[in-house]
Amino acid sequence: MATTPAPAQDRSAVRTLLRLWPYVRPVRARLFGAALVAIVASCVGLVIPLALKWMVDGPIAGRDPAGVWLGALFLLLLGFTEALLFGLRRWLVARPLSHVEASMRAALYGHLQRLPVAFHDRWASGQLLSRGTTDLMLLRMFLAFPLTFLLVNGVTILVGVIIMLHQDWTLGLVILGPAVPVMVTCVIFERRYARLARRAQDQVGDLTTVVEESVLGIRIIKGFGRHRSQERAFRDLSKTLRGTELRKARLLATIWGVIVTLPEVAIGAALVVGVVQVADGVLSAGTLVAFLSTALALRWPVESIGFLLAMSQEAATATERYFEVMDAEVEGAGGTPAAAATPGPGTGSAPDADSGSAPGTGSGSGTGSAQGPGSGSTPGLGSASGPGTRSAPDSGNGSRSRSGSGRAPASDAGFAPAFGSGLGSASGPGTRSAPGSGNGSRSRSGSGRAPASDAGFAPAFGSGSGSPSGTGPRPGSATVQEKGLRFHDVRFRYPDAPSDSLPVLQHIDLHIRPGESMALVGATGSGKTTLTALIPRLYELTSGRITLDGADITGLSREALRAKVAVAFEEPTLFSASVGDNVLMGAKDTAGHADLERALAVAQAGFVHSLPQGTDTPVGEQGLSLSGGQRQRLALARAVVAQPEFLVLDDPLSALDVHTEAAVEAALRQVLADTTALIVAHRPSTVLLADRVALLSGGRIAAVGTHHELLRTNAEYAYLMSGEEEGAR
Repeated sequence: MATTPAPAQDRSAVRTLLRLWPYVRPVRARLFGAALVAIVASCVGLVIPLALKWMVDGPIAGRDPAGVWLGALFLLLLGFTEALLFGLRRWLVARPLSHVEASMRAALYGHLQRLPVAFHDRWASGQLLSRGTTDLMLLRMFLAFPLTFLLVNGVTILVGVIIMLHQDWTLGLVILGPAVPVMVTCVIFERRYARLARRAQDQVGDLTTVVEESVLGIRIIKGFGRHRSQERAFRDLSKTLRGTELRKARLLATIWGVIVTLPEVAIGAALVVGVVQVADGVLSAGTLVAFLSTALALRWPVESIGFLLAMSQEAATATERYFEVMDAEVEGAGGTPAAAATPGPGTGSAPDADSGSAPGTGSGSGTGSAQGPGSGSTPGLGSASGPGTRSAPDSGNGSRSRSGSGRAPASDAGFAPAFGSGLGSASGPGTRSAPGSGNGSRSRSGSGRAPASDAGFAPAFGSGSGSPSGTGPRPGSATVQEKGLRFHDVRFRYPDAPSDSLPVLQHIDLHIRPGESMALVGATGSGKTTLTALIPRLYELTSGRITLDGADITGLSREALRAKVAVAFEEPTLFSASVGDNVLMGAKDTAGHADLERALAVAQAGFVHSLPQGTDTPVGEQGLSLSGGQRQRLALARAVVAQPEFLVLDDPLSALDVHTEAAVEAALRQVLADTTALIVAHRPSTVLLADRVALLSGGRIAAVGTHHELLRTNAEYAYLMSGEEEGAR
């Protein structure tokens, strides 16, 4: 069972507890006032022995009944005052300490919401729950009792010792004899108890994790008849925790025995010496009574040292565990782009051949040529061509040329630059002309730049003259190229993975144009879900960049980023709230009933209207009162309710029957027409929602094209879509 990292062995309990000061500071006046009241109450208790001395040496020795009654009344008033002051102390600390506990719990919860997903991947939920419940309860108890009484008892012991030494210094030295052994015992106890306290509180967190998992997974446990094995696991953890608690109890009993026994022996010795002094006439009976009463009054402050230290160590451990979470680095509001960003278009750099990009070409006629994947130049008339190329997106049959410095387009997934001088052209199968108007021609003098490919960046350069055909707008400008969702040489390794391990994703270069839907297909474990989690920055990139309409996502605040991007995960998670609240969680605060109904219609979630309270029906914890398909439809409705600019869907229809799936797909097509979408898909029906398909294999983009193109040209894709053995094709 995972626990938190072992604490440092030499940590200082005092320094650890001082970290609570920012939370205690707002209520410090009442806490200091309560401590002062408790000190006064304890000092009032020390006046009682002095009153007894007066009574013994005065009214009792003089046989004065009136004086005895007066002394008794005075003692009664002292006892009543002491009790009243201690009651006032408790009243003073009750409200502020509840506030401290509540504020710490709220701060912990808020901090957990801002921590990255990688943190939650590493930590067991039970460990976090125990920090927000058991640990904070221990801290409240410490602030209410041990913190105050460590101070109060210290002052009481100091004042009591001064009084005893003033009454008779020889008896005072007898009482102080056990002080050194008691202090040594406390130091040893503190170190040992701290280790046991930490172990016990971590084991409580492990036990909480088992309980939580068993409750959430009760259907699996019952379905497979594993309740006995779960009971055994729980019993084993409980036995381990019980053993730790018993060791704590034995250690506490040991120090308690030492702390109680030594002072009792000292009091007995002082009694013997005092009686001898009274018999010799050196000491009055009243002074001996007052001395012994003072010593007995100090029994409780001394004996309480053991459990006050124990509670303090548990509080220090709880504080340490609390700040282990609070010290974890939260997600920044914005961020700095990753250091190893992929060069943008025009840099002339190319990722390695394993990046999964299709061979792309550029061409230039004049002094150099390049052909096929890679880059190179040769003197003389040159051209570059290769499969999968696409010309500048101008429609019509016109040609495009320009004079001056020209840049021919790279292919959809190609990167190899080709350099040349003179007339530049690019050609190859699968080319697409620029969207101009009709067959008109377009010419341009000076410096020109043809569009880069959908997922590639390496240009083909040429200089000379030519004329671009078409009369439409120039889509090869930087703004057009950067529009949409774009991955620039993205690499990702999980934060807790070994530094020498292979990245989960590497050299991901992909461009989803505005208004375009792209399906992401790959075998199980190829990294599809990880890739989708990078877009809303649930994880931070290891290197590379992701841009939305040209803006690096690390340069956007997380609030702005997640307002642009909506996500529907493979596992539909619902909360203990109403259907409407769960769906509108994905919308702005201003969203209303019309938005809710529109989203439900897209997700074909009309079943909610037949629920007992309609959209106000609570769905229960994790939404387990609904079927898997119903939960998935509500999760899809939550993703589309805000009409996001960018939509990320992770296999959103996997739990639906074919008829419901067809209805959802029909409604979803209307949504996809107005957004830029990346859809993780495993079935051909889902793939057909997309305009293009990207094949993810081994953490790399292996191919990009339409569904039918990839079926014809890529054996791995055909295998994934058909389920046939790849070798049989």
